[in-house]
Amino acid sequence: MLDPIKTTRRAFLSKTGLGLGSLALSQLLPTSQATATTEKITGQVASSIQHFVPKAKRIIYLFQSGGPSQIDLFDYKPLLNQKQAEELPDSVRRGQRLTGMSANQATLPLAGTAFKFKQHGQSGAWISDLLPHTSEIADELCFIKSMHTEAINHDPAITFFQTGSQISGRPSMGAWISYGLGSMNKNLPDFCVLVTKDKGGQPLYARLWGSGFLPSKFQGIQFRSGRDPVLYLTNPDGVSPACRRLMLDRLHDLHQLQYDREVDPEIQTRVAQYEMAYRMQTSVPEVMDLSEEPDYIFDMYGSDSRTPGTFAANCLLARRLAERDVRFIQLYHQGWDQHGGLPNGIRQQCKETDQASAALVSDLKQRGMLEDTLVIWGGEFGRTSYCQGKLTNT
Repeated sequence: MLDPIKTTRRAFLSKTGLGLGSLALSQLLPTSQATATTEKITGQVASSIQHFVPKAKRIIYLFQSGGPSQIDLFDYKPLLNQKQAEELPDSVRRGQRLTGMSANQATLPLAGTAFKFKQHGQSGAWISDLLPHTSEIADELCFIKSMHTEAINHDPAITFFQTGSQISGRPSMGAWISYGLGSMNKNLPDFCVLVTKDKGGQPLYARLWGSGFLPSKFQGIQFRSGRDPVLYLTNPDGVSPACRRLMLDRLHDLHQLQYDREVDPEIQTRVAQYEMAYRMQTSVPEVMDLSEEPDYIFDMYGSDSRTPGTFAANCLLARRLAERDVRFIQLYHQGWDQHGGLPNGIRQQCKETDQASAALVSDLKQRGMLEDTLVIWGGEFGRTSYCQGKLTNT
């Protein structure tokens, strides 16, 4: 029980708030998992009655930054092609003035796709010829075409898609998953982030995988393609593993004294991050070492998969992280913000992403992991049905 004399307002809100939150969370999780999560958060065990047992244990989110054109990839619109170059109907605008970069155009000509579509698989899904590898896994895919957004600029749209709000500061999707479901592998972070190296386009900020108002231990950990995949993970020169272990033990004792005094969850976060970093000194080099992968796997993902930092290499690493039960694996690939350069730009983007994206799904399936892994592919929005600037045929 809380001591009514020594209890501070911060301690009261911290302990009662987490207790109520864990009871609500217990209704969303399987019984054993909810019990473990509640015990981890509050130090107590709560019983739960689950609504259903979820199949997915982990998520791999292939985020395509810049707004990939759905009209040229997955969303077949033959009528739009028939009305090519016609003026955007008033029934679409409903008397409203368009905002953004098209606001001052004298005309708004309709613009269908310049690429061919075919139906694929038993589902008969319409897929562009820009995506020959994705077409081969058509029956593994679910296309969601009912989504819309109120954001007209990239950064607020990306922020909204990652956090549920156009205003920065809220927890990202991966942080919520880490907070709500906990860890399946204590030697790796629950939430890992891989960004394609040397790609331009809309900037990507660390707040997109941040924890917002949740404790910072739930934020995503970015893996890099250089010599040190996670910065500041290795011991400094002259510091042995035994010395590092002793230092962490002493730091834990000091932090515990401070936590008992202040009841600040960030103190516990700091201890957890120190311990995770210590364990990652072994686990991260192992997961990043692709030398054990056979040649046929590299062939499946494409030649770029042998080059660290590429989207293809990151897709292969995503599978390896998923094998090791990382909860949420986020890939970011930039370069889809094409505007007037869409025909050539989208060809290049599909060349970089199509084979590896399809290979990831096929690879998970052949390992029996697709049954409990949710793979998401998408961007912050698509393109409009009318042309920005002068309409061309290429």
